[in-house]
Amino acid sequence: MGGLASGSEPVIAITGANGFVGRACVAEARRQNLPVIAVYRSAPLPEWASDANITELQLDLCDETAAQALKNALPDHSAMIHAAAHLGDDIDRLVQDTMQSTRSVMNALRGRDIRMVLISSLAVYDTEAVQPGDTITEASPLIEMPDQALESPREFVASARDPYAGAKRLQEAMLTHDDDAEDDWVLRPGAIWGPGRSWHALQGFWASKLHITIGSTGQLPLAHVEHVARAAVEAARTPTEGVPILNVFDDDLPTRAQFLAMHKASYGWPRANLTVPYGLWLTLIRLMRPLADKLPGLFREPILRARMMPLRYPNTRLRQALQGNDKGTFSEMMKQTWEAEQ
Repeated sequence: MGGLASGSEPVIAITGANGFVGRACVAEARRQNLPVIAVYRSAPLPEWASDANITELQLDLCDETAAQALKNALPDHSAMIHAAAHLGDDIDRLVQDTMQSTRSVMNALRGRDIRMVLISSLAVYDTEAVQPGDTITEASPLIEMPDQALESPREFVASARDPYAGAKRLQEAMLTHDDDAEDDWVLRPGAIWGPGRSWHALQGFWASKLHITIGSTGQLPLAHVEHVARAAVEAARTPTEGVPILNVFDDDLPTRAQFLAMHKASYGWPRANLTVPYGLWLTLIRLMRPLADKLPGLFREPILRARMMPLRYPNTRLRQALQGNDKGTFSEMMKQTWEAEQ
């Protein structure tokens, strides 16, 4: 949406500031002594009240007046981390909370000297175009999107592999297809975890008290919330050209078997787990293909491939662009996550 002068320290506005990723971004920006505008819809976090360098701004980004209110609040030479989005598969909420909120942010930043960092998702990749053992990079194929999708977002979201993935794909396209995007960033985190969210959606599913893990090999594309926040704040501070796109994965990625063992050692659950090889599960659900429309997600092949296929997830471009290393290994971060919850 515009560039900051090199070397200048921006005010950082953060949408979805009271959400899982947003609150971590607020904490990281303040750790780096950067002033923050915390944009939230429902309620501010209690800890903000004691910090004079956090400006609270309550806005519903789905409202038509939000763009103007946001524009009035943002000084030039600032940055925006856009973390507000709907995390489920409700199509109406995805259109409003993901698509419309992004439109409001873009309208507020249009023509302004403000850098935008969009928190996107690993979900935008087209896993129908890869095979087990492949490597996912920023150049991997994306979910196919017809030219008219931006004009009819609801139809595209409803027809996508899953609505969340379709909405994130469209959200990215809104930014990357915009002529005003000059100095912005797109971050694609994997499964975001951390204190308050030690588990993740890429392990398998629950059958009553029994957990079914699908596959034990292949890297889990995890991204600890503190690592995502640091990448977002560093991007907000870093001049660039065009719209760089970075996958955000932890340096040390466990397999599903390793994650299961470490989580059980730290938290004591899942107490009962059955691991089914990915290839066997894929064969079973293909036999049930005639019933696919009536079955839940991981019983449908496109969802299974997107969430459970054993792949490799390097973060090479992230390290080249933003430097640095993670705070710790996977086991160290699991221990820190458990300790933070006690």
